[in-house]
Amino acid sequence: MNAVGWRIAAAHLLGRRRQTLVALGGVVLGVAFFLAVSSLMRGSETDFVRRLVDNAPHITVYDEFRAAPRQPAELRWPEAALALPRVKPQRETRGIRGWPRVLDSLRRQDGVRVAPVLSGAVVLSFAGRLQGLQLSGIEPEAMQGVSTIDDKMVQGSLEALDADAGGIVLGEGLMKQFQLRLGGTVSVQAAGNQARAMKVVGVFRTGNQSYDEGQAFVKLSRAQSLFGRENRVNRLIVQLDDAQAAAPLAASIEAEHGYKAVSWTEANQDILALLVVRNTIMYTVVSAILVVASLGIYNTLSTVALEKTKDIAILKSMGFHAAELQRIFLIQGLFVGGVGGVLGLLLGGALMSVLAQIPIKPPGATDVTQLPLHWGADQFLLAASFALLSALAASWLPARKAARLHPVDILRGAA
Repeated sequence: MNAVGWRIAAAHLLGRRRQTLVALGGVVLGVAFFLAVSSLMRGSETDFVRRLVDNAPHITVYDEFRAAPRQPAELRWPEAALALPRVKPQRETRGIRGWPRVLDSLRRQDGVRVAPVLSGAVVLSFAGRLQGLQLSGIEPEAMQGVSTIDDKMVQGSLEALDADAGGIVLGEGLMKQFQLRLGGTVSVQAAGNQARAMKVVGVFRTGNQSYDEGQAFVKLSRAQSLFGRENRVNRLIVQLDDAQAAAPLAASIEAEHGYKAVSWTEANQDILALLVVRNTIMYTVVSAILVVASLGIYNTLSTVALEKTKDIAILKSMGFHAAELQRIFLIQGLFVGGVGGVLGLLLGGALMSVLAQIPIKPPGATDVTQLPLHWGADQFLLAASFALLSALAASWLPARKAARLHPVDILRGAA
């Protein structure tokens, strides 16, 4: 394309300044809102998944199996004609057998942190008040590597459990319900065992009311004694450097050791499926904005092609080929899409900066937060690329129409 073609494309756009500005403004607003809305939606998704991953183990190994173990009679006579229903399994103390061996096996892998936990239901009593909660026996040092609970401590610390074997860590919500203070003594009783007096050595606050009022932590050895399950654990909590590697590692653990291993993606697959649906709706809506903007480009260039039929005929009679005329109209579309895309990115970035400063305080929350936004370069590239592609698509039909005009028919009609 020579300089003449570029000047002709510029003359067409400048000759209809109002329509050109309207088309340009549509692209600018389309790109800006595309960028602002999609970055807000992706930011909220990233923030949600981060909270989901940070507040829950990447993998949890349970002291159970996905399918009930086969009975000895079934193993001995797999094709027997007689079945023995309602065979009561042998009574045994629940727990992960050989858990120290499993623990060492996982810890030898790169990027893997694991902690043993013994969890069970207890009743906490203080001053005549009773509260059922979930008690977890932990090793504080190991727990710090797999959980964010240490960052949620508002009084005391998890390490205090090592210094005081009879210590307990409670949630702030439960502390307020019982009007307890740090250093206070409560009574904890598990099913079938005597109540034990424990001293409050730490208080945590996660912001999750049900968790803060229904969860407590003690030393692992203390929990084993309280539940009567010495040298047993019923959970292995695994945290990875790469959370996306949780699913294949969980399958590998289950295949090697037999115990049920659940990754965070499996445990939250319904929520993750909902995010996929939400993203599909979001991109459909914001893409429709740019599609509407591209209609403005199509309308402008179609009008130019209609009004400039004589000029096109003259250009063809002067030796311009159909492909050159087609490129003239495509240049106009790409110019509107390119300039509109750049200005839209600037406006979109400004909108994102404004949105990031808006304080948000959800109902019932005590802390003020800001809207989470996705500032990745891929988001800006996606918005700009979509603007150029929509502008190119909108200019293709008028360009094709102009290239197919026959100069002889036009000039004869004009005569």
